[in-house]
Amino acid sequence: MRGHGFLLANHVPGNSLLHRTPLWAKFLLVAGCGAASFLIVDWLVSAVVFAVMCGLFLLSGAGVRRLLRALWLMAPVLLFIGLFQWWQLGGPTAARIVLNVLVCVVAASVLTATTPVQDLLDGVAGLARPFRRFGADPERFALTIAVMLRSIPFIAGTFADVRDAARARGLEHNPRALVLPVFISTVAYARQTGDALAARGLGDARD
Repeated sequence: MRGHGFLLANHVPGNSLLHRTPLWAKFLLVAGCGAASFLIVDWLVSAVVFAVMCGLFLLSGAGVRRLLRALWLMAPVLLFIGLFQWWQLGGPTAARIVLNVLVCVVAASVLTATTPVQDLLDGVAGLARPFRRFGADPERFALTIAVMLRSIPFIAGTFADVRDAARARGLEHNPRALVLPVFISTVAYARQTGDALAARGLGDARD
């Protein structure tokens, strides 16, 4: 199955400034980009922020290839969103929306490329720990993030394989030939993951 590493960049070992940056600062960077996507109203500002985030990604030593791979899966969706928004609201607004989404994707990729998965999960559990008094389970929250990070490449790879198979049969324009196999594979994968977690007693409520 292809598609591993799509959407978010995999961790790249290194000793760059971003690798040495505390995890909380990188969390703030991602949160700030997410908030900025709602606050920025000028597509030129969005373009500048996007260029800065791409520069940060490249400074981490992850490389142009990983950056392009992190954006590739989003291209069809963003093309559709951009065309629809251009039709509804005009070119500048469409460009701003697409660029703001790209800013968030690159910011998340900076985080995942410069942070080992285990450190990332420990950080997520640490952020959730103050909410334990309200009934939250930090370990279960971290487990959810881990399953999500593991599932994204699988679903992306499944879609790529199904798309290639449909193209080989001349069915690339048939939505059912694309969506149905991906849906079935995703449900099967979810059931297998749930069974594996249940067999190890992970995710069960504690007494």
